[in-house]
Amino acid sequence: MSRTIDALLLHRGASVLARILLTFPFWGSGLDKLFGFDAAVAVLEGFGLRPGALFAAATVTVQLVGSALVISNRLTWLGAGALGIFTALTIPLVHRFWALDGEASVHAFHIAAEHVGMIGGLVTVSILAALQRAARANPSRLPGSGAVALP
Repeated sequence: MSRTIDALLLHRGASVLARILLTFPFWGSGLDKLFGFDAAVAVLEGFGLRPGALFAAATVTVQLVGSALVISNRLTWLGAGALGIFTALTIPLVHRFWALDGEASVHAFHIAAEHVGMIGGLVTVSILAALQRAARANPSRLPGSGAVALP
C-alpha cells in the first residue's frame, strides 16, 4: 500500500498539481486584480497604499510571476520567496488583528494564521525543489544515502 502511495506522490503530475493548488490563492487573486484593475486600485487605496495603481500593478506582477515560477519549478526559491514576503507583508498592512475588536479581530487573526501556514508551504516547496536539484546533480545525494537528510 505504501509503495502505491509513494508512487502516486512521486509522480511528476502530483508535483505539478500540488504546485498549482498551493499557488491558487495567488494566481487566482492576481487574475482577478488584472481583469478588475480599477477595483484592485480602489481596494489597495482603501488600505492606505498609494499610488494605488502602482501597488496594484506590483501585486499582480508578484502574484502571477511568483506563481508561474513555483508551478514551473523554475527559480522556485525566487517565486516562493516573493510570494512569501508578499504574504507576510499583508499581515501588518491588511490583517491587523491586534488593532481590531471583537469578531473582526478574530477573523483577521484567522486570516493571518492561514497566511503563516501558506508561508510554511512556500518554504516547503522551495526545499523540495532544492532537493530535486541536488538529486539530479548528484544521485548519490538522494535522501537515504546519508548525504541529504530530510526532516
